[in-house]
Amino acid sequence: MKLYTFPPAPNPRKLAVYLGEKDISIPLQLVSLVEAEQNTPWFLDINPKGAVPVLELDDGSHLTESLAIIEYLEDLYPDPPMIGRDPRERARVREAERMIDIGVLMRTARIVHNRRSPLPGVSGDASVAEKERERLPAILARVDTLIATNTFVMGERPTIADCTLFGALAFGEMFDLPIEPEFSNLHRWYSDFKHRPSARLEF
Repeated sequence: MKLYTFPPAPNPRKLAVYLGEKDISIPLQLVSLVEAEQNTPWFLDINPKGAVPVLELDDGSHLTESLAIIEYLEDLYPDPPMIGRDPRERARVREAERMIDIGVLMRTARIVHNRRSPLPGVSGDASVAEKERERLPAILARVDTLIATNTFVMGERPTIADCTLFGALAFGEMFDLPIEPEFSNLHRWYSDFKHRPSARLEF
């Protein structure tokens, strides 16, 4: 297997955190988004969507969605479980991860790319950034409540929901989108999670 990635970006970052938590080592090939390598012919042959991460399987085929990659690797390397240990727990973890991915990660990315995108050739729309910025606190409040009595998002051990949340918040922090002060549980969670080995940004 080989992983095409660019760890500073939010979806590659959540996958990097997952790999770190699972202690899974996969050869990497960096695809620099800031140098627009995702739009080059060689990479578009791999993923016509021009996005990372992409996992190249041993048969030469590719998985091009971060959650699909995570679920594939979870089947290959089930310990420690990062999605859940039974049907109910898996459903709850997936529910939380989807809420965070759609409500926090994707919204944060839209704010960044419409405010001042780091990607060449991407022209933003300030009105879109402002609308998403107004909507973000509501979902952050839900997550803040969810983790009020938990060490991690879903309890006392990390799951893929933590990977996605960290990817989102770390990306926001890189581009001056801090967590609002009133979300004290999120501040506590983020401060603690940043010290985990899986949270190190290496590329």
